[in-house]
Formats: sequence, structure tokens, C-alpha cells
Amino acid sequence: MHAAPSVNYPVGRSAFALALAAGLTALGLLVAAAWTLQPVPAGWRQALAFAAAAGCGAVALAAWWRSPTGTLRWNGVAWGWQEGVEEGGGLRPGHPEIALDLQNRLLLRWQAEEGGARWFWLERARAPAHWEALRRAVYSRAGTPVPPAGEPPTA
Repeated sequence: MHAAPSVNYPVGRSAFALALAAGLTALGLLVAAAWTLQPVPAGWRQALAFAAAAGCGAVALAAWWRSPTGTLRWNGVAWGWQEGVEEGGGLRPGHPEIALDLQNRLLLRWQAEEGGARWFWLERARAPAHWEALRRAVYSRAGTPVPPAGEPPTA
């Protein structure tokens, strides 16, 4: 079995994630608006529903704005995350966990070795030439040392 090829893939703000957050916020506001059109007079509950939908949208927008940017690196043996776009930044070891695969988009949870997790939306449009290599690497298993063989069982 062959290992997945090495690949460097850029990570940045995802237009898909922004559209998803905007769509869910609009849906929440639409539901709140439909609720106010009911025969029962609108009151504080409907106002709270509008505020909650708008607040969730604001939190989603802020999270999107603070999305990490950098490079996800697979060298054929181990994964690394390099924060920012400069090449001189430190490489942090860790491993990705696939949360959602939409073929042209991946939602990954990056688990750093020193602790902590980050979420990355990766999109094919960001680096189409490297997309297939990235998918192979994400779905491959990182090399692990094989323990020495023990004594065979005796009959």
C-alpha cells in the first residue's frame, strides 16, 4: 500500500461557510417573522426570537471573520498547521478529523498535539490542482510505528 503524496493546502475564510451562516440567519429571521403574522398579537416572545436569530447571525459572522488562515501540510508521514501566509511561521503538529465531506468542500477539525482544536472549511476552488492530493492525504492513515512481533502462539 502506498502512502498519500505530500501536499500543502491553503486555508482561509470560506465563502461557503459565510453563505451557510447567512442562509441560516435569514431562515431564523423568516421563522420569527412568520410567527409574528399569527393571529395571536406579537409580544416579547417574538421580539426575543428576532433578537436570538440576529444575535446568532452576528456570532456566526464574527466567527467567520476570525477564521484561521494558513497552510495545512502533509509531508507523507505527518500533518502540520502553519498559521498565517508567511513561510517562516512555525509548523504545529497535529492531525485532521473529517467532520463533513461535501466532495468540493471539507469541514475538518484540526486537533493539535499540544492541545486545542480548530475548525477549517477547505474548498476545492482555493487550490484545484491540489484538491485530490489533499483528499487522499486526509483519508489516509498517518504512518504509525509497528511494534515488534511477539512469539507465535503454540498449539
